[in-house]
Amino acid sequence: MAQKKVVGSSKTVKVGPWGGHGGSAWDDEMHTGIREITLVYDRCIDSIQVEYDQNGKPLLGEKHGGTGGNTTIKIKLEYPQEYLTTVSGHYFPVVYGGSPVIRSLTFKSNLRTFGPFGVQEGTPFTLPMDGGMIVGFSGRSGWYLDAIGWRLSPIRSVKLYETLQKKFLRIGTMASKSLGNRNVQHGAVATAKSKKMHA
Repeated sequence: MAQKKVVGSSKTVKVGPWGGHGGSAWDDEMHTGIREITLVYDRCIDSIQVEYDQNGKPLLGEKHGGTGGNTTIKIKLEYPQEYLTTVSGHYFPVVYGGSPVIRSLTFKSNLRTFGPFGVQEGTPFTLPMDGGMIVGFSGRSGWYLDAIGWRLSPIRSVKLYETLQKKFLRIGTMASKSLGNRNVQHGAVATAKSKKMHA
């Protein structure tokens, strides 16, 4: 059975960011996939670090956020069969009168849901998307993860391409066999006739 390898297209759409305006802007750019996400959180998401796939090799992105948080979770995707399709969560100030920060995050892949992590409080955000995969994250961070956005790429399934290719080959083989058989029969008859004529 062919292993289903899903790869992102080179065309991506930037989605978001959602959250506050604190901290500094960052962008992990576009990659071929996501292998693992490390979140540190408590009353909000303190930091995020993503291990991407870059053309078949793991590539660890920078850690975005502060050093706080007492819970660390690693979300390990079964790459390349599993890929992230959407992220949802909440943003709200963690201190009274402060700028909103990301309070909770939930990650959804083509196979399962991870989370929610953090506190589900404040303004919810989500972007349900079919036929797309997340290939990079961006946002703002300082002491916390202030805002999050991502790059969405249309899915190209290598298996689907191979399946279509095999179907075309099978159709082509069937067509050439039926045409070929007719030619062989005609050829055989013609040869037999010509032999009789020469005899």
